Amino acid sequence: MNFLSPVPQLNPLILMALLIWSMFWKILALWRASKGDQKYWFIALLLLNTFGILEIVYLFRFAKNKLTLADLRSGNFLP
Repeated sequence: MNFLSPVPQLNPLILMALLIWSMFWKILALWRASKGDQKYWFIALLLLNTFGILEIVYLFRFAKNKLTLADLRSGNFLP
């Protein structure tokens, strides 16, 4: 019996795009949390998979060195 039959099949390109999107934000957020000595944020970001939503909120709102849109545009997003 196939338990995944009710789940619709996703296009592999869409799945790959979601994976890359999520990994980019997760790596960036984990890097900034570790450099900012925010160990509880690091643990939460590492354990929770939110497709980049929690990571983006952390980077723009709660990080010690907040990310700005200008940083993203210039490619200077690592502290």
